[in-house]
Amino acid sequence: MKTTILGLRTTIYKVDDLNKAKEWYSKAFQTPPYFDEPFYVGFNIGGYELGLLPEEKSSDNKTENILSYWGVEDIENEYKRLLELGATEYEAPQNVGGEIVVAAAKDPWGNVVGLIYNPEFKLPE
Repeated sequence: MKTTILGLRTTIYKVDDLNKAKEWYSKAFQTPPYFDEPFYVGFNIGGYELGLLPEEKSSDNKTENILSYWGVEDIENEYKRLLELGATEYEAPQNVGGEIVVAAAKDPWGNVVGLIYNPEFKLPE
């Protein structure tokens, strides 16, 4: 059976001070961000995306603070397929800039499963 899931693409960390976090992650991972905007900072770490999102206030409950997105070529169909398999809606597919679309569903046990269509992202060869 051929899988339609293409692999892990992005891990997101929510932070209450984007500039300090950008500086810290640049040092920790020894690489500058390739995308640097007030709404998102992205790093390419060995071909994988590490992203920083600003949050208005810090939360002690970080259960949904880290989101992993699994790469797909057809996000609408993959999202629908997860729902058909028993997942529940969490975040309907939405464009987040350019051609990039993200979505997330909760599996039957309440875990958030993220999907991403990002034609600009390429794995290292």
